Amino acid sequence: MSTWRTSASFWVVVGDGRARWAATDRACAGIMGHVAERNGDQRPGPDEQQDGEQPPGTAIEPAYPAPPAHPAQPTPPIQPPGQYAQQPAADLDAEQLRQFQQFQQFQDFLRYNEAQRQAGGDMVPQPTQQPAPPYPQGGPPAPPGPPPQLVPVAPQEPPRRRKVPRWLRRLAAKLLGWVIVLVILGLAANWAYDRIFGVENEDLPASMTGGGTYKTNDLLSDLPYEAVRQVYDAIAQEDPSTGEPPVAQACGRFAEAVQQRFAVNLGYADCKQAVLALHTDVTDINDYAESIPSSVSEPVSSETIRIDSCDFDIAGGPALGVFTVSQVELGQWLITGHEPGPRTCPAPTSTSR
Repeated sequence: MSTWRTSASFWVVVGDGRARWAATDRACAGIMGHVAERNGDQRPGPDEQQDGEQPPGTAIEPAYPAPPAHPAQPTPPIQPPGQYAQQPAADLDAEQLRQFQQFQQFQDFLRYNEAQRQAGGDMVPQPTQQPAPPYPQGGPPAPPGPPPQLVPVAPQEPPRRRKVPRWLRRLAAKLLGWVIVLVILGLAANWAYDRIFGVENEDLPASMTGGGTYKTNDLLSDLPYEAVRQVYDAIAQEDPSTGEPPVAQACGRFAEAVQQRFAVNLGYADCKQAVLALHTDVTDINDYAESIPSSVSEPVSSETIRIDSCDFDIAGGPALGVFTVSQVELGQWLITGHEPGPRTCPAPTSTSR
């Protein structure tokens, strides 16, 4: 069963193909009269006209509210669609009137179909004008779909670094190994060269240049007493950069074999410790540095001279014993021997100078 609805009535099509009309209390009188007035080509057939109804083609005025002097017209009774024509109400708008006309066409189609069945026809021809569906041509509007869902985007992985080929890594490891080996060999060769041939530096004493360099370079003093005085001077002075006495200058005035003897005679383990300890006993730098004169009035007649510290006025620090000075290459004087002596000397005699 299908249903078609206007503003005030319901049209029902039952299973046998006949249309039945059910109206409410707002069913309008004179619907078909207004339809005939507005659409002269759509008039009900002669078998559907009711007694007392105006013939087709007669213009019917639209219904207006009756004046107050006359009583209101009663509502006509409900008429079945198969026997009588229906008139549209006067208060229908254009859209409702169009729907009513479409229903009339649909009702004509049902009557035609019923007549064909009764005549025994098997095939029902299609009418020239098909009734319009109750809904617009596009059909009822589709319900709104669900809201779009946001699809989470998977985090993108950072681009991977290109893998270094295995052969290239092996080559780099071999090159690095060779570089390390060459550096080690270079350091070893430099150390061996310095150890064997020594470093020729005129600012260093003979003992610090690997020994024997004073034979070809003028590194020592040209006077025997000056060689001993330089030992006292080095012990008295202090290097500003280290805060210690210049050990190399003090021990460098001795031959390498005599450096250890000098330290032992004064009660120390080596020459360096002896110089550091004696520096702490100095009370006057200038007096102690000039305790031994650079030269004496006596002429030097031999290549080896014995110089006793107590033959001079040692002031500002301890006496350092007896020195043996020998003349070497290039007229230089080197301390080649040492003997212990008192740390505090008695007053010098007149013949000691």
